Amino acid sequence: MTGSELFNLYSATKAITCVAVLQLFEQGKLLLTDPVHLYLPEYRHMLVKHVNAVGTVSIVPAQHPITIMHLLSMSAGMDYDLTSPIFATVHEQTGGKSPTREVVRQLSGKPLIYEPGTDWFYSLAHDVLGAVVEVVSGERFGDYLQNHIFKPLGMTRTGFSRSQEVLDQMMAQYMRDTETGVISRISLDNEYVFGTEYESGGAGLISCVDDYSRFIATLASGGVNESGTRILSPATINLMRMNHLNETQAKSFAYPELAGYGYGLGVRTLVDKVAGGSNGPVGEFGWSGAAGIYFLIDPENEISLFFAQHVRETIHSKLHPYIHPRLRNILYSCL
Repeated sequence: MTGSELFNLYSATKAITCVAVLQLFEQGKLLLTDPVHLYLPEYRHMLVKHVNAVGTVSIVPAQHPITIMHLLSMSAGMDYDLTSPIFATVHEQTGGKSPTREVVRQLSGKPLIYEPGTDWFYSLAHDVLGAVVEVVSGERFGDYLQNHIFKPLGMTRTGFSRSQEVLDQMMAQYMRDTETGVISRISLDNEYVFGTEYESGGAGLISCVDDYSRFIATLASGGVNESGTRILSPATINLMRMNHLNETQAKSFAYPELAGYGYGLGVRTLVDKVAGGSNGPVGEFGWSGAAGIYFLIDPENEISLFFAQHVRETIHSKLHPYIHPRLRNILYSCL
């Protein structure tokens, strides 16, 4: 390794997507309380799947619309079921292209797993936000990110392209068997990229250590980089890192390695140092990625940390929950 290798960001993509939405919010082009159907009309009449105490399933109309805030905070009622026939259908209908807007349009026909705003569940909500950015900005999602985040911050090697040139610069990707510890090399494929024209706001970007470090350092510095380029205001970053979970939603945000954290707009956020066993400050925020990427942003101390890894795991991850909190604690021991 030289440090210049490219990685699948997987869910570390989500923070970039949320910043894009919050930029449009700052420009007055949308409100976080807006129903999503103002921008994606097919989301006007959503259905909700209900299962009663004896297991009987019923599909009923949603009582409330999905809002932009619901998508940002993962409380929209969507899921992360990649086995849904929707993806294969769109792939076939579009000759393998699966454009972002078309996939998101088809997703609207899938019943929600709970009433919008009433619970928390990790989902494809941020992929839907990619389509919202396209409609509101009038630019293809990837172009918007290039023009308003990547180019202004000098992130020259970040994007959705999976050209052969890009693949040739990627770090080898591995799979670790959580039961045996055996690690095997796998392909560079990303199952969250459903077609050649699909730009996944939840997991589709490719980047490198230098580029992503520029992004999170900017957020740690109040939204402005060392050259004076601003991508977001401190007030909006504070909104992003506030805990948006109520008591019911917090029970669903039950990752053992995230004890002491709540969930903001696309990021975990530290709310209880004692519960989390953390020596960092309340309000430290960030997220991670399926192959082990981890990032931490701390506006209070104006520091950030980015850890890149390209190891997937079978079943439940054991390696990443071991590494990530230790990285955090080691970082803060240096202050």
